[in-house]
Amino acid sequence: MGRQSEGERRKREFYYRAAKKAGYRSRSAYKIKQIAKKHGILNGVDIVLELCSSPGGWTQVLRELNTSLQIVAIDLEAMSPVQGVHFIQGSILDDEIIVKAKTLTRGHFDLVLSDCSPKVSGHWELDVVRQLELASRTFEIGQQVLGPNGKALAKVFQGQGFQEFMAQIRSMFRTVKLIKPDASRKTSAEIYLLATGPFRKKSDERSMEKDTN
Repeated sequence: MGRQSEGERRKREFYYRAAKKAGYRSRSAYKIKQIAKKHGILNGVDIVLELCSSPGGWTQVLRELNTSLQIVAIDLEAMSPVQGVHFIQGSILDDEIIVKAKTLTRGHFDLVLSDCSPKVSGHWELDVVRQLELASRTFEIGQQVLGPNGKALAKVFQGQGFQEFMAQIRSMFRTVKLIKPDASRKTSAEIYLLATGPFRKKSDERSMEKDTN
């Protein structure tokens, strides 16, 4: 266990130093970089909605990988500007904030991204519940704003309620896939869920038609 913990510590330090050297705002930038490279999540994507974007490490990588992307980023905390990115400060739980994001792109996105984490309480069970709530919100937003082949990627914690959460997302999207990038600690409960092809609700279809008219 000690050797494993030491290895994980070195891994965190490696990505921390690499991020600093590359000018990324967070070491988690390497997670989205690895996911994009291995799983091609930016293929066929022109418009991105990024949730919980601050401090902007993922946003930087998105711009680096495709400078033509139209990106709308949302976070409760302020975020230093990233060229070509429209930032909205507000809660992803606020429907009005999501409506505001939709007005910037005529209601349509190709990809929804979320690296959201709750404020750690110190109680693992509670933190897992809060994390899954944020992830659920991400996929609910995805159902509202994505086209028929759209994709949504969110960080989740594996713990109590995880299997029920997976069943919920499988009922909302055609395909669901779990991803563990190399930059994530192997011993961490953190994993990413990629869902593709939302099953559109009638109310969401009417909303998208209204936005595009």
